[in-house]
Amino acid sequence: MRLTVWAVVLVTLGIGGCGSGNALLYWPNALVYNEPSREGFSHEEVFFPSSDGTKLCGWFIPAQPGPARGTVFYCHGNAQNLTAHYGFVSWLPRRGYNLFLFDYRGYGKSEGTPTREGTVLDTAAALAYLRSRPDVEPDRVVGFGQSLGGACLLAALGENDPRQVRGIAVESTFYSYQEVAQAKLAESWLLWVLQWPLSRWLVTDDHSPSKSLDGIAPVPLLVMHGTDDEIVAFSQGKRLYEQAGQPKRFIEVPGGRHVEAIGGSRFGDTYEKELLEFFEGCLAGPAVP
Repeated sequence: MRLTVWAVVLVTLGIGGCGSGNALLYWPNALVYNEPSREGFSHEEVFFPSSDGTKLCGWFIPAQPGPARGTVFYCHGNAQNLTAHYGFVSWLPRRGYNLFLFDYRGYGKSEGTPTREGTVLDTAAALAYLRSRPDVEPDRVVGFGQSLGGACLLAALGENDPRQVRGIAVESTFYSYQEVAQAKLAESWLLWVLQWPLSRWLVTDDHSPSKSLDGIAPVPLLVMHGTDDEIVAFSQGKRLYEQAGQPKRFIEVPGGRHVEAIGGSRFGDTYEKELLEFFEGCLAGPAVP
């Protein structure tokens, strides 16, 4: 009986005993869902190394028409690859911003296998690459991450130097990896009573936003979260915001589900305007010393 129960636990979590919960968190593929040329945009596909030598792939899409107001560094969520997530931010070049997005290791054309530490290393390496480009002003870069991408962005900046960007925006991003696992366990009647101990035993909290938020201030932070988010509870976004230092802003999306505020059709451009206002405010003032 004991063996059966533990088998159900591992299958339910999709972890198989992996301490960081990689199988639960990462769902990459190499399919092509979209590309800028379908919208008449030119883009450059680039390859660059992560800090451990893993080859990563990204897209650079210049502001069209230029000159650029700034550059948006975008970190996508946990499934598929950059071609599937491009649609969330494809409108930014038309609004005067260069756009850079990339795939973590194991996603799309990037080599390797995704891990918690690897995605953070890759995010830091992608940002360093972007800031090194001759067609990018390194002091006019802002960051935007959705869901897991927001967690990777906060970890990469909070654990290093957040002043690499002028502002950070996240949507539908969780506060803690362990709390996401706990919520997953709570969905099962069999595992509900064990949700707290199992989430702590099977999933570490390494590189969680909860661990890196204290290193973000005084770089401005914008947190956006839907009240009806079915993947990452609204309370996770609130906790993330509450721990962060100033300056910060929280935008509640009434009735919003997971990553519906930006790039979707349900709310039109309501929250896209809010995001642009945040970026413009960050770029208008002096850089954080």
